[in-house]
Amino acid sequence: MKSFKNKVAAITGAASGMGRTLAVELARRGCHLSLSDVNEAGLNETAQMARQHGVKVTTARVDTSSREVVYAWADQTARDHGKVNLIFNNAGVALAAALDSVKPEDFQWIMNINFWGVVWGTQAFLPHLKASGDGHVINTSSLFGLLSVPGNGTYNASKFAVRGYTEALRMELEVMGWPVSATSIHPGGIRTNIARAARMDPGAKAITGMEPEEATKKFDKLLNTTTAESAARQILKGVERNARRVLVGPDAWFLDKVVRLLGSWYQPLITRSTRAMGRR
Repeated sequence: MKSFKNKVAAITGAASGMGRTLAVELARRGCHLSLSDVNEAGLNETAQMARQHGVKVTTARVDTSSREVVYAWADQTARDHGKVNLIFNNAGVALAAALDSVKPEDFQWIMNINFWGVVWGTQAFLPHLKASGDGHVINTSSLFGLLSVPGNGTYNASKFAVRGYTEALRMELEVMGWPVSATSIHPGGIRTNIARAARMDPGAKAITGMEPEEATKKFDKLLNTTTAESAARQILKGVERNARRVLVGPDAWFLDKVVRLLGSWYQPLITRSTRAMGRR
């Protein structure tokens, strides 16, 4: 897909962060949009920003953890726009918790949105992407889909699952010869509100040595290496060149190289740094 002009893109989690900047950047390039989120106020703001570029924009309140809702939105998008070329399964949440004590309902919450939301979005839109003759699935994993970090095991599990799912999907699409491709996105520290909106289980203190509020502030400070606007441009560049994997931000590039170089030996380094952080 060398141009987004006159294409139709569906985006989940479009009310803020990368979802919003992807919408605005695509609109600037002449791409029509179907936007969704559970935050209707933020979603309407994004739609207004995108419409300034003269493209058609539709919106829907969509809880990506609901298969029925996602499928209904996909079909409505195809009816409203006549076709769908791209699905950005971007919606995501964060949870800090110790794996020995994480509440089952919290673990289910993060998996329902981060993983199953990606699955439902992919399956619901695939027939429409195939029908367009020029389709692309873009699934947001994470830097934490490349390496694991203590205290973030549930987030790691969800994002590793997205990575494995998307890589297998890409190969299946190639085997079947469909006119659809797939890309796994791995952002590092992006300036969005995901840390401030994260759930913080008190049990995480046993791992990080910090109170939930302190951990939130430190994590939020780490997410300042790449702007959401820059992240959107990097992602779209990756789609244009049909990349299998897109690393977003210098921290993602650096730590991916560390993991490739050290293999599983990166884990003792993370363990020591986590202990040191807790002592401070």
